[in-house]
Amino acid sequence: MSGLGLEAQRSAVQDCMNSVGGVAIAELVEIESGTKNVRPVLVQSISLCKKENATLLIAKLDRLARSVAFISSLMEGGVDFVAADAPYANKLTLHILAAFAEHERDLISHRTKQASAAAKLRGVTYSHLPLTKIYQDRQETADKEAAAKI
Repeated sequence: MSGLGLEAQRSAVQDCMNSVGGVAIAELVEIESGTKNVRPVLVQSISLCKKENATLLIAKLDRLARSVAFISSLMEGGVDFVAADAPYANKLTLHILAAFAEHERDLISHRTKQASAAAKLRGVTYSHLPLTKIYQDRQETADKEAAAKI
């Protein structure tokens, strides 16, 4: 197990919950980046925690958000939350960890833009088409070229 997958995250949450004798009232899984701001499953989770007076338990802080402002607003929003990768973190520690996560997000973005610009200079092009469509188009072009030679 790489430690990055959904099963590893689920295991980390279960281990953390077991260590304090907690009981899950629901498991809501969100397959979104912590960098996105539109997070319907997170909104649903927060709403459920408020309704049930429960603590939101997440696998990793940077899976929740890579924004100090977002983490801070969540802290002020009236829902307690715990990150399984830092279960004893207090507000100060969570702010520091969020600052590191935000900084890492910015570094990743910068490196990605640099790599993309370098690739573009080398003539690499990107497509937003699914790979199967790209391969189909290539095959059709090859078929046409082959037919033209006959």
